[in-house]
Formats: sequence, structure tokens, C-alpha cells
Amino acid sequence: MGIKEAIKQNKFDSNQLMATVNIIYTANWLRDQNAPVYKTHGILSQHYNILRIVRGSHPKPVTPGYIKEVMLDKGRDLTRLVDKLVKLNYLERRLCEHNRRKMEITITKTGLDLIDVISKDSEPLFKAQPLTEEESLQLSNLLDKLRG
Repeated sequence: MGIKEAIKQNKFDSNQLMATVNIIYTANWLRDQNAPVYKTHGILSQHYNILRIVRGSHPKPVTPGYIKEVMLDKGRDLTRLVDKLVKLNYLERRLCEHNRRKMEITITKTGLDLIDVISKDSEPLFKAQPLTEEESLQLSNLLDKLRG
């Protein structure tokens, strides 16, 4: 179904506006497709994003500022998201021993295991996408170009 049919709008002022609306609509659609996988494990997509960021530096710790810089959804309350992941034993948070004003965050074995489980649970969603590898690369390149 095209974007015009999906949002029941027959006309856009420009193709650029139509593309922008389509990107927003599709991003939300993709988020909603993956939400049940995260919900099964009691987390949100933002929690999963944080876990993947921290895993990317594992075993080296990361700071909250670094996480905020690279998060996909920067509008969320990072402290609250990290608090929940610490409470669930997916992350550990401690003061840096060399700089007591600096907070360090690391991922636990439980957090690493959760990422593996969610990756496996999400795999059918990605494989069901109708885009080929080449089309996916082309789309990604176009989105990069859009952001400049």
C-alpha cells in the first residue's frame, strides 16, 4: 500500500513532502513491528538501542553522554532508561575510579544474552522485508544523502 492510501491523503504539496511523511510513517511502522519482541522481554526499543550501544564498546565502559550522542531516539530520558536496565541486571553503572564525577556504564552477561535472544527473535521480521540486499543498500545510501 502506498503512503497516499495508508494515510488517506490524495495530494501532497511536493514529492519531497511526500517522501518526508513516508519516512516518518515507515519509521513508526517498523518500530511497531518490532515492539512485541521487546515487550516480551519487558523493555522498549530505546532500551534495546542502549544495550546495543553499550555492547559495542564492551568490555570498555561508556558514559551517559556517549550513549545520548549515538542513541537513535535522543528525545527520551536517558537516566530513566538506564535505571530500568540496571534494575533488570542488564547494565551496571559505577563511578569512574580516576574521575569521581564521571559515570561509567557496562553491560552484564545477562544483557549480552538478552541482545542475542532479541536478535534471534527479530530475525524473521528483517528476513520478511521485501527489499533485496542491493535495494536495502540503495535505500540506506539515499537516507544518508537526505541527512547530508
